[in-house]
Amino acid sequence: MATRQELFILLSMLGSVCALYKQWVPDTNFENSTNWDKGSVPCGSDQVVFPASGKVAVYVAASHTLSGMSLPVDGEFILASGAGFSIREGQDPGCGAGGTIRFRDPDSLKWFDPALWKGASSLDHLQTGPYLFFVHEESLPCQHDDVVFRDGSSFRVDVSARESSISVKSISVLGKKFSDNYDFSQYASSQLGKLQFHGSSSVTVSGSACHDSTGCECGNSGNHDRICSSVKCSQLDCKKPLYPVGHCCEVCGAIVTIHFSDSFDIESYRQRVQHLFLGLSKYKSIRMALSKVSKPQKLMRVIPYGTTQEIQVVLLDEDTGPQAGKLAEALAQDIVRDINSQSFHLGIDSAEYQASSGASSGDASGISGGAVAGIILGILAVIAFLALFVVLYRRGRIRVPNLPSLSSWRKGSEPGDLGGPLDHGFDNPMFEKLNSLPEIPGLYGTESLNSITLTHSGVHFVNPVYDETDFNA
Repeated sequence: MATRQELFILLSMLGSVCALYKQWVPDTNFENSTNWDKGSVPCGSDQVVFPASGKVAVYVAASHTLSGMSLPVDGEFILASGAGFSIREGQDPGCGAGGTIRFRDPDSLKWFDPALWKGASSLDHLQTGPYLFFVHEESLPCQHDDVVFRDGSSFRVDVSARESSISVKSISVLGKKFSDNYDFSQYASSQLGKLQFHGSSSVTVSGSACHDSTGCECGNSGNHDRICSSVKCSQLDCKKPLYPVGHCCEVCGAIVTIHFSDSFDIESYRQRVQHLFLGLSKYKSIRMALSKVSKPQKLMRVIPYGTTQEIQVVLLDEDTGPQAGKLAEALAQDIVRDINSQSFHLGIDSAEYQASSGASSGDASGISGGAVAGIILGILAVIAFLALFVVLYRRGRIRVPNLPSLSSWRKGSEPGDLGGPLDHGFDNPMFEKLNSLPEIPGLYGTESLNSITLTHSGVHFVNPVYDETDFNA
């Protein structure tokens, strides 16, 4: 049995040759019942009417008998071998009474409608599946994808875009593959090409695949609003719906964000996740969309200042109601654990996840996203207050009381100079309020007060008990 390391090497080889194919789903085939207003293919008793002002190419795979046909001013039939039309008079016994059947107007079919495309990793899978899941921007052709219009089929698509052209790697039409823009522009300018591709923009064939092993961005973000105008979002039951980059709707599930290094290989990692996790029976119902996207960088997660490229892994499960997204969250946790243990070999610097239940990788570290946001908002509030204070102070709206300088503070705390003014400190009724002293002769009278002297060493007075005159007597 092969070891996990050998399996990883094999997946790396598979990933290096991986390509994506996007196929246009609608057609303008005569035998397609959805192209007729009655929902059925015309038969011998029916009168067929094409819009007079319509421009359409119609592929006819078989012979048909009709009672009549009204053709448009500008149109074309593409007849397969043995195909054609015949007109009969009277009713067709196998058709019934018959009536008028009108061909639906195909001009409403737009290139940037995600519902009109399906994607696969090979041409064989385009016919039989499995089909890949993408965010809305990547559901239709990206700049490095191969575009396929089915062999034996006709179509009409509006290629109006925000830019003057839409770039793809290659285009296959009626079994012919165009990998050079000169050849395709020649075809697009032909009568048939004008009926198939119309609108204010054109399609450009670059012939260039993605040569960056870490992946290439899709390139449809400039037409995000145009893409989402065709998408109808459904009601969600999860606690905290997520909004993946490139998607038009919020989803219930989980998103893993991968910060990668130059040695990362996106196709090898896609194969790794598919074989190690999506191959397990418990995760078979999960849909995964993995791609490189640009995300805005934010200072303290609040202030945008640039963009960075990351790998986005969107995981959706089939559960609804309170359990919606729970299985996707479990897979996201498994993917992050696998990355943490094998990050060096995978070329991944770090990874984290968010789930529609409100859980995230930050919960394991003991601090939630809400707590981080609260701390950031608190810091911003303090900064805003200080900035407002400075502005008001400079404009004179507020004043700050004058504080004593350090020199004056130090000078006031030092003893007075000799011979200079003496700091009395506080009032002492015994020595300074003379008028409040009782009139007792000989004790607090004038004679006693006159005996008080000031010297360099302080304040002194004569004690009458030890008066010198008593000793000299």
